[in-house]
Amino acid sequence: MAHSKRSFLFASLLAVISVLMPSVGVTQSARAIMDRVDANALNQNNSVFSVVQIATCKYGISGGKIRCTARATVKSLESASINTGPGGKDSQSIAFILEPASERGIGMLSYTYDNNKPNETWLYLSALGKVKRIVSSNSSNSEPVSLFGSEFTTEDQETGKLDDYTYALLKTITFKGRKTYVIEQIPTPARARQSRYARTVLWIDADRYVNVKAEMYDSRGKEIRRVIADNVERVNGVWLARSVTIMNLVTNRLSNMKLQSLYFGVSINAALLTQRALTDTAFRERHLDALRAQAN
Repeated sequence: MAHSKRSFLFASLLAVISVLMPSVGVTQSARAIMDRVDANALNQNNSVFSVVQIATCKYGISGGKIRCTARATVKSLESASINTGPGGKDSQSIAFILEPASERGIGMLSYTYDNNKPNETWLYLSALGKVKRIVSSNSSNSEPVSLFGSEFTTEDQETGKLDDYTYALLKTITFKGRKTYVIEQIPTPARARQSRYARTVLWIDADRYVNVKAEMYDSRGKEIRRVIADNVERVNGVWLARSVTIMNLVTNRLSNMKLQSLYFGVSINAALLTQRALTDTAFRERHLDALRAQAN
């Protein structure tokens, strides 16, 4: 079992095809790249136990640097995930707030599917004592679900469903000293009705197949969100970023996610990844204690 501190990677995000570069060869190359990115993202979900910290704040730009303009809200989460389904291309994950103490026990359960089946998400609010099923971001007339009040959403973390998009490799550049593919991806008409992103440009590390930057645009061509990934490293044979920041360019609000600890190859009982774990504290803690023991 391998482990590392402060490691995280997000799955591939949405983008658009270039109307100036529609050649078949380029499109196939871009799709092949995204297949590799998606496979790498799936590898991060397979039998993984982690502790994540999310800091969220309003931001401004001073001296060319992005800075919080107010005290950040910081939350620590404990999460577990496994890959399931045909070829291990589906995933199930569950996460609970550890801190602040006033929010401890709030949890989110997510099932992500590679095929056309809509993803499923359940949110448990301990203060209300009930589970609420959230309409998935790939369902009609729905909004993506925020992850515990942060700027990260279920849509931003999706893996699979690559057939819902078309792709174009715009160019190959040097970005932060590394060979990088710049790819545009556009949703199919059906997917476009279910997403807030009409266009996203992705910067993909050409050797590691890690998404190191993304710019997301709305239907009017305005950039509304941006993702920046830093400190890429290899853990247990999987390339991932230790820190990911997502910026909401409309509200000037950002969230930074860091994985404080990450453990691959842990034995996760599938019973933990159920709605019972959201509501039954003793049941949940028994299973989490088993994971904590493996991590130690």
